[in-house]
Amino acid sequence: MTEPSETTVAAEDLAIIATQLGREPRGVLAVAYRTPDGIPAVVKTAPRLPDGTPFPTLYYLTDPRLTAEASRQESAGVMREMTERLGADEDLAAAYRAAHESYLAERDEIESLGTDFTGGGMPERVKCLHVLIAHALAKGPGVNPLGDEAVALAADNGLRGTAIPADWPRYARSGAPENGARA
Repeated sequence: MTEPSETTVAAEDLAIIATQLGREPRGVLAVAYRTPDGIPAVVKTAPRLPDGTPFPTLYYLTDPRLTAEASRQESAGVMREMTERLGADEDLAAAYRAAHESYLAERDEIESLGTDFTGGGMPERVKCLHVLIAHALAKGPGVNPLGDEAVALAADNGLRGTAIPADWPRYARSGAPENGARA
């Protein structure tokens, strides 16, 4: 079960999120990530919406700058490149599987949906950078390697210090943090 503090989201935050989404948010348990200026950007959602509909996406991206950047990366072929690397790099595939398992365990702690679907294509492919970016921002660097990379790409595309922390690790296109830094 969730902690009681996670079920209370400030009305001001819900209003901002509604504006970001263009609709009322559903099943919000917590603001999981705020931009450096304090704006909600990722929400943690219940595995089941208030009407009972299963909703396996635990972390949901709400900030319009980040959603636009995720869409831009998807259109640029980043998902295809990442999926190809998963098939060729056993270490990357293992780290991505660990991110999937962590995501699933966290969601199942709230409520099991009886499925191992987590979102974003995890663990075999990359299907949705919105989910991966949301997961990486919510958990911080070092949990979801491909989410971390997508966030780093977004940071390098003008969002560092605005929608993304200024100190988010930079990544080489190979997926390793630059200069040997640990993510």
